[in-house]
Amino acid sequence: MPLRDTSILKIRGLMKSFGSQKVLSGFDFDLAEGKTTVVLGPSGCGKSVMLKHIIGLIQPDAGEIHFDGKRIDHLSERELKPVRFKIGLLFQLSALFDSMTVRQNLEFPLIEHLTLTDAQMRERVEEALDMVDMAGTEDKLPAQLSGGQKKRVALARAVITHPEVILYDEPTTGLDPMRAKGIDELIIRLKERLGVTSLVVTHDLVSARRVADHIIVLNEGKIVEQGTFDELRESRNAFVAQFFEAAGSAAHAPGITA
Repeated sequence: MPLRDTSILKIRGLMKSFGSQKVLSGFDFDLAEGKTTVVLGPSGCGKSVMLKHIIGLIQPDAGEIHFDGKRIDHLSERELKPVRFKIGLLFQLSALFDSMTVRQNLEFPLIEHLTLTDAQMRERVEEALDMVDMAGTEDKLPAQLSGGQKKRVALARAVITHPEVILYDEPTTGLDPMRAKGIDELIIRLKERLGVTSLVVTHDLVSARRVADHIIVLNEGKIVEQGTFDELRESRNAFVAQFFEAAGSAAHAPGITA
């Protein structure tokens, strides 16, 4: 009896260049369902470009992307809508609408994708804010929130549609260590509570060590190695060793747990 394929997302031969700059060079990747996979790599290695391909903001020069058994890289905007509904995205800078309250920011994807009563939308908003420990902030504007609070609200917006997959683009960037730890704990909690598959793009080894079930290291548009945090920390690959050494002092700080 064949084994069940546990990959919810498959990328094969993905290539993308911007002018003369080659960003993705035949990128292959499988995202394991129900797990948290972290993509590590230096700035400019193609991490965020990969995420934009997954949600259809960028079209590949070559290659294929399959989500939940269906090829999606060639779909139109209209055809992509039900796919995007299944994918939550936490933007690097939160991307909240400044002129909208927290409630209105969270209601936006519900209005875009679903037909709900006012009472049902209120329930969804309260549920999502409760998940990220931001209950009671519905009437605040983004300007009234701290950087960490904005991240939490943006994460509530990402989960409010009950997605199958959540994409995190540098979720701890710009946060102090305590607030970054809080975001990491939320990523773990949402996986356990909702059973979602998570893909976390970061260069933060501390965060990677906390949240990852599996890690891939990306450089020059290709995966150079993958495994658990401990496996990669002992890697003999020159680039991986240099990357971990450069950022390793924080990852080995006292009190950090895998």
